[in-house]
Amino acid sequence: MKPGANYDRIFKMAFASVYPHYVTKVEKKGRTKEELHTVIHWLTGYTEKGLATVLEKKTDFETFFAKAPKLNPNVGLITGVICGYRVEDIEDPLMQKIRYLDKLVDELAKGKKMESILRK
Repeated sequence: MKPGANYDRIFKMAFASVYPHYVTKVEKKGRTKEELHTVIHWLTGYTEKGLATVLEKKTDFETFFAKAPKLNPNVGLITGVICGYRVEDIEDPLMQKIRYLDKLVDELAKGKKMESILRK
C-alpha cells in the first residue's frame, strides 16, 4: 500500500466510526466486546476510561495512535496478512499500527486463543 490520499483518508477517519464494526465482527463470531477491549488495551495501553474518551471525542486514527499511552513492546511479533498486505512489511508507521489493530481484531474473530493474540 503506497502512501497518499488513501492513507490521509484513513488517518483522519474517526476511530469511533470503525469501532462498531470491530464489535460486530467479533460478536458475530462468539467473542465479546470485553475481549476486544483487552486486545485494544494490550496494543495501545489505553484504559477503559481512555478508550471511552477516544470514542466520545470521535478521535481520528492518527491522534488515537499518537496519544496512545504505550504501544505494546511486542507489536513486532504481530505478523501475517491483513487486507492483502503483510503487516510486518508496511512501511508507513501509522498505517502499520492501524493494520496491527486490524490483524488482532481479525485473530479474535477467527477464534484464536487470547494468549496467542496477546503474544504470550
